[in-house]
Amino acid sequence: MISPLRCALLLLLLPIGAPALVQDKEYSIKTAKTEPPKELNESIRSLLSTQSIQFFNPDGKRICELWFCKELPADATPEQVQSGLTLRQVKESQVLGAVRFGEPYVDYRKQKIKPGVYTLRLGFQPENGDHAGKSAFTEFALITPAAKDTKPDLVSHKYLSTDMSSKSSDTGHPVVFMLFPNPEPTPGKVHIEEKAREHWVIYDSRPVTVAGMKSTIGFGLTVVGEADD
Repeated sequence: MISPLRCALLLLLLPIGAPALVQDKEYSIKTAKTEPPKELNESIRSLLSTQSIQFFNPDGKRICELWFCKELPADATPEQVQSGLTLRQVKESQVLGAVRFGEPYVDYRKQKIKPGVYTLRLGFQPENGDHAGKSAFTEFALITPAAKDTKPDLVSHKYLSTDMSSKSSDTGHPVVFMLFPNPEPTPGKVHIEEKAREHWVIYDSRPVTVAGMKSTIGFGLTVVGEADD
């Protein structure tokens, strides 16, 4: 047991004004009214909301700015609408949005990304055993340089991976960010959460109309975190 005298001496050794507990800084976001980047093809640019999400590192420096589509098309049954839609009711390669990186960054596979404007398209991990178990979820946002993505049409998984997204880095591999599910989306609510294994996820949702029924699809974009080795 520490004596009162020794305790007093220890307190005297602490720097004056030192906080009792220093907490780690956190990543943060804020929304802004910002037109989508001019670098995007107009047919894609017109799909995007003018509300952007700005993502900041713990030092307050902006890493990137995101624009998601105003609305997402979905192919679902009335029963699926009632039980809650997921990104699996959206067709693969659908445009999800766009992102502008103001400085070099890395994707979910630790691949280097150059500053610039990129599109975001939905991709599903193939069920062929490749990269199995490397990530908690199998839905991803694949990025493509704006100059390489000139129309919003759907494309094949192979074309999206090898002819579009692979152009985002020097590795020759698609550049990806894992998508978390958001089973209880709140329209208009955007927030960021820290998840397991130091993942940071921006949660958002988009309106959809399916079979005459209005609904919402929620998702979470992993902006910090990496796949298992």
